[in-house]
Amino acid sequence: MTSLTIIGGGLAGSEAAWQVAQSGFKVRLYEMRPANPTGAHLTGDLAELVCSNSLGSNLPDRASGVLKNELRQLNSMLLDCAEASALPAGAALAVDREAFARLVTEKIQSHPNIEVIRAEMKEIPDSPVIIASGPLTSESLSQSIAKLSGDEHLFFFDAIAPIVHADSINMQIAFRASRYGQGDQDEGDYINCPFTKDEYYAFVNALQTAERIQLHSFEEAIRTGVKAGQFFEGCLPIEIIAERGADSLAFGPMRPVGLRDPRTDKRPYAVVQLRQDNLAGSLYNLVGFQTNLKFPEQRRVLRMIPGLEQAEFERYGQMHRNTFIASPKLLRPTLQHITRDDLFFAGQITGVEGYMGNIATGLLAGLNAAHLLQGKPPITLPRETMLGALCHYITHADLKDFQPMKANFGILPPLELEKRIGKRERGQRYADRATAALNNHLNLLIPNL
Repeated sequence: MTSLTIIGGGLAGSEAAWQVAQSGFKVRLYEMRPANPTGAHLTGDLAELVCSNSLGSNLPDRASGVLKNELRQLNSMLLDCAEASALPAGAALAVDREAFARLVTEKIQSHPNIEVIRAEMKEIPDSPVIIASGPLTSESLSQSIAKLSGDEHLFFFDAIAPIVHADSINMQIAFRASRYGQGDQDEGDYINCPFTKDEYYAFVNALQTAERIQLHSFEEAIRTGVKAGQFFEGCLPIEIIAERGADSLAFGPMRPVGLRDPRTDKRPYAVVQLRQDNLAGSLYNLVGFQTNLKFPEQRRVLRMIPGLEQAEFERYGQMHRNTFIASPKLLRPTLQHITRDDLFFAGQITGVEGYMGNIATGLLAGLNAAHLLQGKPPITLPRETMLGALCHYITHADLKDFQPMKANFGILPPLELEKRIGKRERGQRYADRATAALNNHLNLLIPNL
């Protein structure tokens, strides 16, 4: 039987492996963890979530919700696992990250067509392969990719948010609520730490002056370069946001809209939200609070957050270097390499950001790899779909401005509107058009799945 190699057992690689195996082909899935750790992962489980435990909005008129609906239509196994591991998170889909990874691992390892090989793949094989090695690709494989492409990689820095123990949060100050009353109607799905104006500016000043972990010299050079090395805008460390102005956080991750402090019955000046991180409800992560402060500084500064004065940290925030390829030069919208039909890339290494984007590109790469093995033409999804738009963006963007991109309405073709409409209605129009475009395209997909 014809077989396929997949390098990387993260979100994209696991989804790709499932799709190929479901098509009846043998898959060899290489995952170097746990023998070769990445510095960011904690376990050897497949599809381990490193940063947040949120997979974004579930609302059908939001970009992330549109992408989820497309993946439901395309039978995503990882989305099924996420929904089976879901935690309360208002309108978002958040998961117990350990339960999610265990469920994906069990499904992959028990599939009769999938062999999981716990070893590092150092070279790109000459046989059909999907590279889904993620942003923490090993040095050896990175060199092999660079040799094939003839181009240097692009780099950016990603940061992880801290996690605290729930029983160390002072609920005399913090309160449970979801923005605008979404989620659990009795209590709310988030824990909120409210700031007064004075508390907020004192906190910002502490962030701006706190000591940070120093980057290695070569990483610092990359960070300050013109071509690459910027922080991904969707995952900026809070201290970098604070540098942009004293009010930047209040209009960013600490915006208080849709919340009222029950002690005052007023909207706080700013707020830090915490989201449940495990099924037991014993751990909470600080939403949008990625940071590269030194660990003692994190303990000092983050304890200035009202309600976290005695917080105990399960994990401090940290920053790591992520790698992605120059996809506009190297890939087609089918996720095939420009010079090799049997070489596919998927996931964050392509420049797609966000958990759902990684899963989605893994799904498309898997479907197209199965088509290749079947002797059928690859799938190019309509640009009106969110997944089609993501793949078009990463393969057509201007390389000088190329930065990782997550699902958003800005990458879709503009709507033809007769009059100005509100944000929610515009989102619903995009969603309806995407559904119709995918449904029309399913006539081509269904006979080939």
